[in-house]
Amino acid sequence: MSETVRAAGGLVVREDANGSEILVVHRPAYDDWSFPKGKLEPGEREEDAAIREVEEETGLRCRLERELATTRYRDGRGRPKTVRYWIMAPEGGRLAPANEIDVARFVPVAEAHDLLTYDRDRDLLDRLDFA
Repeated sequence: MSETVRAAGGLVVREDANGSEILVVHRPAYDDWSFPKGKLEPGEREEDAAIREVEEETGLRCRLERELATTRYRDGRGRPKTVRYWIMAPEGGRLAPANEIDVARFVPVAEAHDLLTYDRDRDLLDRLDFA
């Protein structure tokens, strides 16, 4: 049995005059829309990996607000994978896609729901409380 791949990421939320927006990213290698995330480095805490991966993929420095959920699935190689997600708030940096990302942008929550490729990401979005 293969070892579980561990990853972490963030649902970066901001408020504007029209309401809540969420950050989504596009990966051209998979032609998918998702939330920024990535694998843990050896000895790295999941919280630190979430902050690092969001900044590496989007250029934004963010703070953790609260843990949202953990997803579990098999990756493209058939290995079990767990991804811990936090709700995050941008604190600095400049939005610019990097690494495996070609587009990083904030979209209204309703638009994100239709844009996301995976049901597991839509389920995460449904867990957010914008009340």
